[in-house]
This record gives sequence, C-alpha cells and structure tokens, in this order.
Amino acid sequence: MSGNEQIESRNGIVLSSRVRLARNLKDLFFRPKMTAEMADECIDRVLDVLKEGQEEYRYYPMRGIDAVQRQSMVEDHRISPDLYKLDDRGAALISEDGKVVIMVNEEDHLRIQAFSAGLALETAAERAFRTEDILQSRLVFAFDDQLGYLTACPTNTGTGMRASVMLHLPVLTAKKQMGQVTQLAAKLGLTMRGMYGEGSEALGNVYQLSNQVTLGKTEHELVEAVTAVAGQIAGMEQLVREKALHEEPVRLEDQIMRAEGVLRYARLMDMKEFYPLWSGLRLGASMGLLDIPVEKCDVLLREAQPAHLTRAAGHELTEEELRIARAEMIRRELEQKQN
Repeated sequence: MSGNEQIESRNGIVLSSRVRLARNLKDLFFRPKMTAEMADECIDRVLDVLKEGQEEYRYYPMRGIDAVQRQSMVEDHRISPDLYKLDDRGAALISEDGKVVIMVNEEDHLRIQAFSAGLALETAAERAFRTEDILQSRLVFAFDDQLGYLTACPTNTGTGMRASVMLHLPVLTAKKQMGQVTQLAAKLGLTMRGMYGEGSEALGNVYQLSNQVTLGKTEHELVEAVTAVAGQIAGMEQLVREKALHEEPVRLEDQIMRAEGVLRYARLMDMKEFYPLWSGLRLGASMGLLDIPVEKCDVLLREAQPAHLTRAAGHELTEEELRIARAEMIRRELEQKQN
C-alpha cells in the first residue's frame, strides 16, 4: 500500500475518486446547436453500442423520470445539476455496479464518468478508458491532431479529462488554512471546489480537488498530479488533526461529542444544521474518537438529502416533514450501531 493509500485508509480523509472524459461525436453538432432529432440520434447510437457489450447498463432518459429521482441522482453525484435540468434531451446510463455513468447530451455529447472509493484515481481512470474503448469501437469522436479531443467548452479541449477527488477537511477549514491549500493546488494547475463542483459550497467541509487544465498534459500525468496533491492535502489535514488532539483535546472532543449528541437525539434537523454536525461526527469517527464506522457517516450524508428522504417516504414532504424525517433517519442509523 502506498503512503497516500495509508493516509486515506487510516483517516478516511479522501472520500472518493472520479475520472470524467468529455467526448463528442464527429458528425453531430455540439449541444448548443443540436436539434432534438440529433439528440435522440446520439442516445440511440450509445445504446446500440452498449447493448453489444458484456456489462449491463440501466438507461435513464431525463424526460422519462420525475424530478425527485433526477435530484436523488444529483445528490449521489451520478449526474450533474446541468443534466438534471435537461429533461427534454438528456439521458444517463449507469452500470449495474454503479461505478460507471455515461451522461448523454449534457454540455458534451458524452460525459463518461468512473468512480472509486478512497484515493484510487488510477482505478477510476482504468474504468473510464475501458468504457471509452467500448464506445469508440463503433463511434467516431471529434478529434484534432494538434488540439486533441474537441469539446463544447474550450477548457476541456485536449485530453477532455477531469480527475477529481473528494476530501473531508474539517480541521484545515476550522484553522482557516484553506487559503493556503487553494494556493498550493493553483500553483500546480489544480483547483479546489465545493461538494458539487464548480460554483458550489464546501458543504460539511467536503471539497473537490481536480485538474484545471486538460491541454498539454497526458492523462497519466493528470492522474499523477491530482493523486500527489490529494496526498499532500490529506497529510496536511492529518497533521492539524494530530496537533489539535495534542494541544486542545478537550475542545476537539467537545465539538465531536456535541455533534454526536445532537444528531443522536434531535427530533428536527434541517440541512443547514446537519452539515456541520455531520462533519464533526465524521471527524470523530475517522479519528477513532467515536465508535461509529466512517462508512456509516457517509450513508448519513447521502440519505439525509431531500430527494432521498422524499423517495424513502414515497410521497412529497413539506419542509417540516423533511426535518422530522431527516432526524428520524439519523437516529435510526445511529441506533443500529449501538444494538
């Protein structure tokens, strides 16, 4: 196991890894000028190729599923907020194991996404490129010998690849060191964003680190760069955690225990209150200060989202009902650990 993997496995600082490839079909207009007929043609071509593959994919046409199901897919990071809005011509294909998602007719004709738990960008990249190979066996992508893959947005031209990791950085955030972290990433051509990517907040002190440039570097170089910097940032978070535990243990433990107490006994819980409490709970779990698996915390983060609660209830919920359902779900999950 590498040093980065040891940091990740010991502390759970890196939640997940993702590699995304932007690709466009050579003979169709880019999406801004794409007709409805072209959009359907693009979907049909992708479906025809995947039907002949060995792996099964579930097909989700955005116009064929309701807003709650689409929103739950956003909450799971399986589709983007942009695809959520495209209920007239967008679609998603998700592999049976959930580790590969192909978004069709989002900003580009194809957005091939592959996921891995923890700091494992190489594994995610292998999945993404294996899926690309299957599609490229029968589809011709727009490609220029000098510029590389052609994309709707010039910032994606070149490899068309975004390699990203999700990091939980509560102590660096509390110590107001995220400016230093952001500068470190920027110097190396990387960027720090919020939980849902560009323009989003770092809810629950969860940040997304990804490459900013896709042109002029190989896919392997981009994966290596993001992996190395993610390891550095995880190491920085680890150091400030250890320092806080050594220098102010009562203050740190009080923050963690208060978070657990409120989550375990609250009867009403809105999202604004939930995120910082969840962050404290996950910090305690990953530091071994709470007898709660980190994986349990990650389940709470997913299941506390509005669309997930609505789908679990089987009907629309008012804001008050969401707050009640969220608190009940959290208590139930945490009680299961105790029994």
